[in-house]
Amino acid sequence: MNRHTKIALFVAPFLILGGYIASDFYMEYKAQESKVIELASFGHCDIINQQCILKSGDFQVNIYDEKGVTTVNSTFPLDSATLFLVDKQDNPTAYRLGMLDSPYYWKRNTPLRTLISNRGDKYKLRLIANIKGGQYISEFYTQTTK
Repeated sequence: MNRHTKIALFVAPFLILGGYIASDFYMEYKAQESKVIELASFGHCDIINQQCILKSGDFQVNIYDEKGVTTVNSTFPLDSATLFLVDKQDNPTAYRLGMLDSPYYWKRNTPLRTLISNRGDKYKLRLIANIKGGQYISEFYTQTTK
């Protein structure tokens, strides 16, 4: 084995490790960049009966209401979540949700249950879910079916 081969075998592990670390920094930098991604309703949305899923790629958000507490459950940990109830004049009322036990579950008392308590009632909602630099946004309707 000549001198150049020995040096190459000695230096190669350090170059591999350095490349791995540099790619990790680059991927984290790209994840922090600001971006807006739209969430689409996956089927019919009925928050009162716990059947409302919003989806974008692998990311899913489940929204439901139990006894006046509206909950947002996501497949990835969120930094923050804001739910807007939009009235018939298109005026939104913001409800900043609070993290309860984990960054996957966000909750807040809202008047949503009283606004759509009857079967067939329909209400417009907006959601903004923040993950690192990205904002997942959606505008959708919920309608009580049962």
